[in-house]
Amino acid sequence: MAIEQIRADLIPKIKALCSTQLGTNASSSAAPAKTVIAPGARLAARPRKPEKRIEIVAIGTSTGGPNALAQVIPRIPKDFPVPIVVVQHMPPIFTKFLAERLARSSEIRVEEGQAGGALEPGKAWIAPGNYHMTVARMANERRLKLNQDAPEHSCRPAVDVLFRSVAEAYGGGVLAVVMTGMGSDGVLGAQRIHAAGGEVIVQDEATSVVWGMPGLVQAAGEADGVFPLGELAGEITRRVAQSRSAALGAGTRLYTVEHHVK
Repeated sequence: MAIEQIRADLIPKIKALCSTQLGTNASSSAAPAKTVIAPGARLAARPRKPEKRIEIVAIGTSTGGPNALAQVIPRIPKDFPVPIVVVQHMPPIFTKFLAERLARSSEIRVEEGQAGGALEPGKAWIAPGNYHMTVARMANERRLKLNQDAPEHSCRPAVDVLFRSVAEAYGGGVLAVVMTGMGSDGVLGAQRIHAAGGEVIVQDEATSVVWGMPGLVQAAGEADGVFPLGELAGEITRRVAQSRSAALGAGTRLYTVEHHVK
């Protein structure tokens, strides 16, 4: 498809999304970002069957995010088998308060991200304000890293930075979730996660304060599912459990075949 045709298809959608009523939300520090959709981006969601078991959940959100996270993180069960990493566009100090607030109401542990922290199942880390948070593979484990590289989409932390890092560290074992927020942060990261074989789901328009970030992920064809806020925690839990039981079943079948061959 020619670039001109892509522009003709996408620009009206992008303008419509970005003109959504923003409302008032003092928790978001992100300014409107210039939307960039890579040439060749798909315009309709194409469900992808997971090929690998999910090893990490990465969440990105902005305007309306603190209240949305308060509807998701506390509903994650205590025995959740993988770590969760979160970017919420927020200034310093406020991210620490957000982590503490979520920790008080959640069954899983929630902390502000710390450089060098080892990722553990059943625990969530919130990226600290004014720092990009990434995940890096070190020997047989993954650890958090922080940096103050240039902002992306006028944001630091940025969702795209985190999404790129989890795609590199975990390959296809990533479930990304893009929730309410203004701008396009997360679109390119979602593309990277899909390229590595992972999954991406988004919050729906009706329950989003601003359907910029999740709406543009869907418009680019990078959403494997669109869900109301109240269903996201259940969907995250279901997908993680299903992918891991499917992987276990495949391993059991392989063992059985090899056993009989011998």
